[in-house]
Amino acid sequence: MKPTQRPGNPNFSSGPCPKRPGWSLDALSGAYFGRSHRAAGPLARIRELLDRSRALLELPEEWRLGIVPGSDTGAIEMAMWSLLGPRGVDFLRWDNFGALWAIDGERELRPLDVRVLDAPYGALPDLGRVDPARDTVFVWNGTTSGVRVPDAGWIAAGREGLTLCDATSAVFAYEMDWTRLDATSYSWQKVMGGEAGFGMLILGPRAVERLERAIPPWPVPRVFRLTTGEGRLNEGIFRGETINTVSMMAVEDALDALRWIESIGGQAGMMARASANFGVVESWVEGRDWVDFLARVPQTRSRTSVCLSIVDPWFTAQDEAEQWAVIRRMTALLESEGAAYDIKTHRAAPPGLRIWCGGTVERDDLEALTPWLDWAWDEVRRHGAG
Repeated sequence: MKPTQRPGNPNFSSGPCPKRPGWSLDALSGAYFGRSHRAAGPLARIRELLDRSRALLELPEEWRLGIVPGSDTGAIEMAMWSLLGPRGVDFLRWDNFGALWAIDGERELRPLDVRVLDAPYGALPDLGRVDPARDTVFVWNGTTSGVRVPDAGWIAAGREGLTLCDATSAVFAYEMDWTRLDATSYSWQKVMGGEAGFGMLILGPRAVERLERAIPPWPVPRVFRLTTGEGRLNEGIFRGETINTVSMMAVEDALDALRWIESIGGQAGMMARASANFGVVESWVEGRDWVDFLARVPQTRSRTSVCLSIVDPWFTAQDEAEQWAVIRRMTALLESEGAAYDIKTHRAAPPGLRIWCGGTVERDDLEALTPWLDWAWDEVRRHGAG
């Protein structure tokens, strides 16, 4: 039967992600609209954002944090174009974004000694093959595959190479061992539920040393440059003096998200909410024979971007185009009922469902969602995708 209770917030997109509970436009009332981001008041706001972020992430004192253009993509690209070159690089590829960074290594960053460690959607590469003498580029949490690294223990403490980590759907959701991460990227629009367009770049001391010691063998675009003309780190980037114009509306929204995170117990509170949210979906999946997690190993299942596969024989017997038609029909039904928006898996992933379970989502909304998933599947199973 069709459920009668709908989620209070049916937004379960994996990016941009749901905003914090209770958010409204009033959260932006203090924004410096129409002001220069370099003026004293706006600059103080940017520096407050950096300071709050540092404190919530529990960054070591020597680690730098800066706002950069181009969301998480811009931040990880900036790290790759600025830091890679002196050593061979291991790219870990098990989701769409890890694949994109590997493409850059293979096609754009030349000459570069590239090795790609692959795994299909739903699995991790053999992390034991990562060479600590080489640089490593990887995503902590595969947003398009629902697969994450279980921890940072596979990264050698005494490594010679650098680790470059795309952590956009992991920061504020998992414990991050900063001593194992030399350059880390994320964006406000993921776990924080902020606005898109700006990235955050975290640099450890080993990354700074590389920047000041080694010149990349390729031209570095201006918006990616982290050093001055004298080859020193541009410290201004990490004091709020952004490379290009930053939106003060987006800054105000990010500050609102950070204050809310502080109010629920900081990073620990966010991780607890994500774990509880994931538990709702996990319990539901365990009671169904038509759906399962795309991630095969429980310890590697994402608690934020939860990717689900339909395993019913009727579905698996169809070709990929027909499977996508089923997914489109299911999600269209859910959207027409106002029960769930934007839960198709990424276009590069296998046909399935993807539900954001990060800390800005309310557990009650997920509990209200799951009966609708059963209903949508039953509708399509009985009537087809036409």
